[in-house]
Amino acid sequence: MHSELSNCRICPRDCGINRYLQRGFCGANQYIKINIAQLHYGEEPCLSGSRGSGTIFFSHCNLKCVFCQNYMISVEGYGREISEEDIVQTMLNLQQKGAHNINLVTPTHYTIQLISALQRAKTEGLTIPIVWNSSAYEKPETLRLLKGLVDIYLPDFKYFHGVHAKKYSHAPDYPHYAFESLKEMFHQQGRLELDENGIALKGVLLRLLVLPEGLSGTENALRKIAYELSSEISLSIMGQYYPAGEAGRYPELSRGITQAEYKKVLDTALDLGFTSIYAQELSCSDFWTPRFVRR
Repeated sequence: MHSELSNCRICPRDCGINRYLQRGFCGANQYIKINIAQLHYGEEPCLSGSRGSGTIFFSHCNLKCVFCQNYMISVEGYGREISEEDIVQTMLNLQQKGAHNINLVTPTHYTIQLISALQRAKTEGLTIPIVWNSSAYEKPETLRLLKGLVDIYLPDFKYFHGVHAKKYSHAPDYPHYAFESLKEMFHQQGRLELDENGIALKGVLLRLLVLPEGLSGTENALRKIAYELSSEISLSIMGQYYPAGEAGRYPELSRGITQAEYKKVLDTALDLGFTSIYAQELSCSDFWTPRFVRR
């Protein structure tokens, strides 16, 4: 039993509920819930490499973006509850299959359970890097509990403006927590380090989701990061937005981004002195979205 879950305040939602009796904003209770675990080849080249990233997709989410590409599991909550022992074995199985890393996708609301699972997995032979693949809507003090357990932080900075974070993710304080969390991640692990084959070993790789109509405020986010933190952070500028989830209800979100919108963000990053940048071809489709299971 984890005492922190009886008065859950591990993320900025600060629900304060007893997850052994209730479900908070994220929708999760005391059990870890996953949808699929597999070798994934659609991540950045330094993560997927030639053998794939060992991704574990967790059900539920503390952000619940209306346009989420993983809507079926993040908002609708499809998946199966498993024990901490099972998640340990899942990690070890992915390592045995040749995964370059263990990629924990949307793990924030399971931080407490995953701490003990990661500790146990490492004692049982898990040696490949751990990737914390999150929305960046986290508390720095919770992230400090992960120090020494997580090798690579992969946050997705979604909004610079609170008004858009409130409208599309019910989180007006998102910009504050995303930046403070990024600072803690960078303090812990620093610049992205690759091995001789270009595979990530440790550090921070910051994803920036570019939304239509400049709604993500990505250029402003880049300026803040460059001026107040560091332009040495590795960036992945995401051009794969497509209208998923409930995005169709919002005309401004009902299309993919344009080449001009993407280029504007990329040019801003280069002008600010960022030199480690992963760029993408634009793809307004669900090609790289995993096929989740309705269960």
